Amino acid sequence: MRNYRIAVMSAVVLAFTASAALAAVSADEAASLGKTLTPMGAERAGNATGTIPVWDGGITKPVAGYKEGGHYPDPYAADKPLLTIDAGNMEKYKAHLSPGQMALLKTYPTWKMNVYPTRRSASFPAGHYKETAANATKVKLVEGGNGFTGTKGGIPFPIPKSGLDVIWNHLARYRGDTYGLNWSQASVQRDGSYTLVRFEYEYDFIYGNLAKPEATRDDNKLFNFLQTVTAPARLAGQILLVHEYADQVKQPRSAWTYNPGQRRVRLAPNVAYDNPGTAADGLRTNDDFLMFNGATDRYDWKLVGKREIYIPYNSHKLVGNSVKYADVLKPGHLNPDHARYELHRVWVVEATLKEGTSHIYKRRTFYVDEDSWMVVVVDKYDARNELWRVAEQHNINFYNVPMTYPALEVHHDMQSGRYIAMGLRNEEPKVYESIKRSESDFSPSGLRGIGTR
Repeated sequence: MRNYRIAVMSAVVLAFTASAALAAVSADEAASLGKTLTPMGAERAGNATGTIPVWDGGITKPVAGYKEGGHYPDPYAADKPLLTIDAGNMEKYKAHLSPGQMALLKTYPTWKMNVYPTRRSASFPAGHYKETAANATKVKLVEGGNGFTGTKGGIPFPIPKSGLDVIWNHLARYRGDTYGLNWSQASVQRDGSYTLVRFEYEYDFIYGNLAKPEATRDDNKLFNFLQTVTAPARLAGQILLVHEYADQVKQPRSAWTYNPGQRRVRLAPNVAYDNPGTAADGLRTNDDFLMFNGATDRYDWKLVGKREIYIPYNSHKLVGNSVKYADVLKPGHLNPDHARYELHRVWVVEATLKEGTSHIYKRRTFYVDEDSWMVVVVDKYDARNELWRVAEQHNINFYNVPMTYPALEVHHDMQSGRYIAMGLRNEEPKVYESIKRSESDFSPSGLRGIGTR
């Protein structure tokens, strides 16, 4: 059986390699969307062993007890763990673990992975499904692969043929229209100490914004983004404005910062690639944010194939208001009693640094959830090709939208024994709120007005 699985996977990889130069698919292939494939391009069927169920539409309505803008009650609160993986038994489950996950288990004796029944909860608006279906036969990568053409919304490549297709699906996936979020981040030291940095975010998506008529959407712009630091006092008032584009070789990311001490707006060209992230204590790069963001031009992207691995999923308890930040953040890692893992199929993409370019990561392996196109696990390697950092993206369903959305993003530095947790919402009164904004609200002059209020 094992040799059969290897043969099948090899055939799949060869098929991907042979057709990697193609972008759009045939009408016959596209017809599988919404049938044998989900509207997003995932396999609708479960796996042979029954440990991954059939996708039946995901969560399609808010759970009882949900109040608009507030925390999301756990729809699976009654579930019990099926098994627990730790350093003592991880070899038994290594077929369903990434090298980075195994390194975490080996490095931290107090870390474990509680594995729950798989709930294919991912769901998105009908408009997003419709735009995705239309993309399969018409969307193509631009020359060089640093963007795509042929659409202004939906998953660009629901039936991917290359690693770049998969990464662009992650970058362009539906993440709402125009809204605000509040959350905190913590750089946790080896002894467990940390200082919370609190942020207010505003997003205005251009690509795929279902509230904007397609004709009004920019051909290349993905979204506008505002980040305001509200605590601690020494950082409060700093604002970052970003205009994000698909093809960042054609139109590089535009970024500006406002410094309250100087009361000036400045261009911020370094908010990209491997420059340090905001108040991240050197634990993540700019393009680590949301597991990967920004330009794709410094790496070669190889589609390895699919795997079934244990990934963070439906992490309502971890990010809910029933626990405090101090309950979540522990020395070395998150409190494993609050984390939830499930077995899901993921696309595996290997990113290798191109000759003649530079980045602190020589290689990265991305594991991308087939149901949402969200990168959920990343193994990151240094210049010596040794495992350096491991990232996991815990997620939940924002079922009032609906959409599968990042909940708590964690980047572990295996060499320093520290980690950064981003997206902490447990003690926030509001989680997600639709807002109305104009394009001028996300302009440099608008940034100056916000900073001087």
